[in-house]
Amino acid sequence: MGVTRVRWLWIAALISTVAAAAWQRRTGPSHAVRVEIPLPDTALAFTLPRTSPTTSAPRIALPAWGDQAAGMLQWRRYPTDDAFAAIPLQRDADQLVAALPIQPPAGKVEYYLALPTADGTVRVPDATVILRFHGPVPAAVLTAHVAVMLVALLTGVRAALAAVFATGEERALALVTVAGLTLGGLILGPITQEYAFGAYWTGVPFGWDLTDNKTLVMWIGWAIAGVVAARRRRAARGLVIAAAVLMLVVYVIPHSVRGSQLDYTRVPETADPHRPAP
Repeated sequence: MGVTRVRWLWIAALISTVAAAAWQRRTGPSHAVRVEIPLPDTALAFTLPRTSPTTSAPRIALPAWGDQAAGMLQWRRYPTDDAFAAIPLQRDADQLVAALPIQPPAGKVEYYLALPTADGTVRVPDATVILRFHGPVPAAVLTAHVAVMLVALLTGVRAALAAVFATGEERALALVTVAGLTLGGLILGPITQEYAFGAYWTGVPFGWDLTDNKTLVMWIGWAIAGVVAARRRRAARGLVIAAAVLMLVVYVIPHSVRGSQLDYTRVPETADPHRPAP
């Protein structure tokens, strides 16, 4: 097999990996919401966070305009039937700011801005923004988890290309992919989740966490392909391709959807917006 062909297969695999990773980041529920408020002469553009560490109160900020120094940040715990609590926006230089109360790990809040205008109070955005809190994760653990998962994605796609073009590399690449998914998804992933949300595994058989379950499904697919490839069976090429397709389908599903979520009915006294802070 020529060097040029090998190079192009790696380039194709790298492009697919970058595209899948970018899609995950952009569509995931932790990606900030971009908002625009039309004004007579311009438009205010800003973002609203959807994730925050438990070590600091998430700061909600938007550009102030003219003499504007009013408005409310409306929020409540999610999912609950609490009435929304109001936090006044404060003028800070050229911004209007407020901070959401810190919740326990995996706790969520939903919020929106109520801004006075000449035509009355405007709700921004139309739908509430849902923000989830997470415990601090050591940078080394998070970096290793993400890096290993990306390498596994890269080698998995490259293994499928090797199988499609019959280059003979799919066996070794499939085994590397299985090893990467085992380390990144089944070892470093649960460690990361324990730091962030206080639980190593909340997928089957302990729960229905979609991130954990799709990781498990992806690993099973590659484990089967890897075992067959290691035994040099004829079905290996088809299974490697199928495992790679399954992997890409998993990556199309936004990350952290239906992830860890605090049950507020079990901690009603913790971070109730209508209860005085201790």
